[in-house]
Amino acid sequence: MKFRNVRNLFVILALLSVVSLVSFKIGRETSGVVTSSNGDKLNLTLMWKVKDKLSQTFLEKDKLVDTNMEYGAVKGMVAALDDPYTVFLTPDENKSTNETLAGEFGGVGISLGYKDKTLAVMSPLAGTPAEKAGVKAGDLILHITDKVNNVDKDTTDIALDEAVSLIRGKIGTEVTLKMYREGKSDYFDVILKRDNIVVPNVTLEWKEQNGKKVALVRISQFTETLFTDWPKKVEEINAEKAKDNFGGIVLDLRNNPGGYLQASVLVASDFIKEGTIVTQKSYDGTEEKYNVETGRGNLLNDKLVVLINGGSASASEILAGALKDFNRAKLVGVKSFGKGTVQQPEDFSDGSGLHVTIAKWLLPSGKNIHKEGIMPDVEVNIPDDAKTDVQLEKAIETLLK
Repeated sequence: MKFRNVRNLFVILALLSVVSLVSFKIGRETSGVVTSSNGDKLNLTLMWKVKDKLSQTFLEKDKLVDTNMEYGAVKGMVAALDDPYTVFLTPDENKSTNETLAGEFGGVGISLGYKDKTLAVMSPLAGTPAEKAGVKAGDLILHITDKVNNVDKDTTDIALDEAVSLIRGKIGTEVTLKMYREGKSDYFDVILKRDNIVVPNVTLEWKEQNGKKVALVRISQFTETLFTDWPKKVEEINAEKAKDNFGGIVLDLRNNPGGYLQASVLVASDFIKEGTIVTQKSYDGTEEKYNVETGRGNLLNDKLVVLINGGSASASEILAGALKDFNRAKLVGVKSFGKGTVQQPEDFSDGSGLHVTIAKWLLPSGKNIHKEGIMPDVEVNIPDDAKTDVQLEKAIETLLK
C-alpha cells in the first residue's frame, strides 16, 4: 500500500510538471503582456520571440549572457524616449558615475551635453587642458580614443555618463577626441593630457576705464561653495562702491555649465528686488516657484551687464534669463547652450541606475530655454584671430554708456 501511494504521488508530480511546462510555453506564445505595479501593461511577446531566435541561431553562443541582454533591453526602452539626458546605467556604469576620483584620477576640463543628439562641449573650463588646447563651446565630439585603457569608441547614441567615464582617467594619461566645429571644413583631433581639475567658483577683478572702476565677476560654476563665496564678493564690491568712482558690474557667465539651481537664485536675489526667478514644472503637472530670497538685494541699483556664450548652460542660463526678463541687465555675447530640463538619479538594488528627466525650467516670461537658449541683447562673436576679449570690451562699453 505504501509503495502504491508513493508511485501515485510521483505520477501526479510528473503530470503537474508537464502541465506547468506546457502552460509556460503557451503563456510565452499567447500572452507576453506584463502588468506593472501601477497597472501599466507592456507586451513582451516580440522580445521573447527574438530572444528564442537568438538562442537557437546566433553564432557566438558565449555572448548570449542573459544579464547583459536584460540590461540591453532596458537601455533600449529608455533610449526610445528620445531624450539624451534620460539614461539607464548598468552597475559598472553607475559605479563609475558615483565614485570619487579625487587625487587618483583627473579630467580634461570639459562639461558635456548634446547638440541635436550629438555629444557636444557645453563649456571648456578656464585654465584646464581643454581650454589650453583651444576646445570651444559647441564643438561636437565624434570619437573617443584612449590607447592605454583600450578605448576606441564612436559617440553615436552614447550616454552622457559613459562619455564622462571614458574621457576622464588617471592624471597624466592622454585621451584623443575627434571633433567637428561649425565653420570648419573637416574633422580634427585634439589630444588632451588629463590633469586634476580645480576651478575657482567665483573671482572678482577690477577694470578701470574712463575714470570708472568696473567689477568683473566671473562665476565658473554654481557649486556648493558659491553659497559662502558669493556673499564675500558682494561685500568687496560694496566696499569699493563707497569710493564714488564705481561704474557698475560685469557678470561673466561664459562657459558656465550650471550646477545648483538654488545658487543661481541666490545670485539673482542680490540684483532683483522681488518676484519669481524660475518655475520648475514637473512631470505630474505640479509647479514649484523659486522666488527672490528675502534679506538680500545688496546690488539692486548698480548698473549690470551679463556676458553669455554657447557654453552658458542650465543654471547660468536661468540667471541670465531672469535678469533679462526683469529688465535688470543687458546681455552681451552669443546665444547660450539651451539646457532647461531637470534630471533625477535613482539607484536600484542590483547596482544599476536611472537618470530620468523629471521637470523643465520656465523663465519669468514663461519661456523654456531647452534646445532654444537665450539670445543676447548685444551680439558679439569672437574672431579666431582676436588678440583681445572683444566680448568683455563690448560689455564694459555697454555698461558705461
